[in-house]
Formats: sequence, C-alpha cells, structure tokens
Amino acid sequence: MNPNTQADFGKLLLRLTLGVVVLFHGIAKLRGGIGGIESMVVAHGLPSWLAYGVFAGEVLAPILVLVGFYARLGGALIAVNMLFAIFLAHMGDLTDFNGQGGWAIELQAMLLASGAALALLGPGGYSANGR
Repeated sequence: MNPNTQADFGKLLLRLTLGVVVLFHGIAKLRGGIGGIESMVVAHGLPSWLAYGVFAGEVLAPILVLVGFYARLGGALIAVNMLFAIFLAHMGDLTDFNGQGGWAIELQAMLLASGAALALLGPGGYSANGR
C-alpha cells in the first residue's frame, strides 16, 4: 500500500471514530435537552443562548466529519466544543485521575486533540471533498 493510500485510510479512521463518538453525545442532547448545559453556561456568567452551540459541536460537526464535507471545519467545531465542555464541566478534574489510574478528562482531551488534528490534516481522499 502506498503512503498516500495509508494516509487517506488513517484520516478516514480518524474521521469515522471521532464523528461517531461525538455524534452519540449529540443524539443524547437531542433526546434529553440542553437544560443542564444552559445552567452551566449561565452559572459561568455567559449568555444562555451559547448552550445551543452544543448542537453545532455535537450534531452538525460530527455529520460533517463523517461525510468528509467541510471536515476541517467540523474538526475545529468539535475542538471548540470540547474546550467549552472542559471549561464548563470539567475544570475541577484537570489534575484528577479516574479509578483506573487514567486522567479524569482523558475522553475530553482525546476528542479535543482529534478534532484539532482533523482540522489540521483535512479529511483525506476518502471523503466528499476528496482532499
């Protein structure tokens, strides 16, 4: 397999994994509402309408990432969404470990890094944009 094909498969794997994992979180928000997020946003002195950004970061962005259409934008939206999630809900966990010895916010950190990596790398050849 040539290096370009390997890189395209790697980007496809990154896109599919990131898109599916984040979309599950978005589906949960669509089903359960965003009242809890709205409360956290207001508690931090931010306008309540910012809570609706979760739909861009956890529904629209993963769909863009999965299809590979404006996947760089989708990756950036996911990264920004995770920054908000860490700021609003996980700041107290930054120096904590979970019960298995891992970082308490390892999922959030991995999703943030994966979104940023996709924004930098692009979607690869196996995408709607094909770049």
